[in-house]
Amino acid sequence: MSLDCSRIRALCFDVDGTLRDTDDQYVERLAGYLRTASFLLSGKEPRIVARRLIMAIEDPGNLIFNLVDVLGIDNLISRSLGQMEKVHTRKITHPLIVPGVVGMLEALGQRYPLAIISARSQTATLDFLESSQLGGFFSVIVTGQSCTRTKPHPMPVLWAAAQMGIPPEACLMVGDTTVDIRAGRTAGAQTAGVLCGFGMKDELLRAGADLILTSTPELTSYLL
Repeated sequence: MSLDCSRIRALCFDVDGTLRDTDDQYVERLAGYLRTASFLLSGKEPRIVARRLIMAIEDPGNLIFNLVDVLGIDNLISRSLGQMEKVHTRKITHPLIVPGVVGMLEALGQRYPLAIISARSQTATLDFLESSQLGGFFSVIVTGQSCTRTKPHPMPVLWAAAQMGIPPEACLMVGDTTVDIRAGRTAGAQTAGVLCGFGMKDELLRAGADLILTSTPELTSYLL
């Protein structure tokens, strides 16, 4: 694990678990469902069970997005998911942001062009960026509908780099799952795994992360 900061000329960020404190939202929602069936949990705390379940399905969930791309039905799926995500996003009046993210983006944005690379629909991604007031920090926004393939395929990272006019090997991909790390590495970019989402240190390292951060805003201590 070794990050070469001298190579970095642009930063690419995943959203859920990286900028948005999504895990708390998802964990609480699933824990609520589990509490109604607590007799199945053998006395285990619903929130702990919920977190483990979500961590277990995070990567397969993203892989499903990639599979529908290959099958050529991504537009149909994305439209359907987009409508459901739009309703869900509107219910979240104050989206949770990882503490320190705003200050990080303000600081790093003065030195680097910033991009969003998300596997979620365009509607859900833009709704979050608008409601969180983070959209103005990013010159490029890549969603699950921007390219013919999505993470863990490298195409979204390659496309974002091209839009910023920067070689992919000069980018740093920052995300909380192995899907983000694999997409960045395959594109030739360096990668940073964050532990404020669903990913675990060992699996992010195995995927090839060049840097592990306890929380995304720690990135400023390496780049400024």
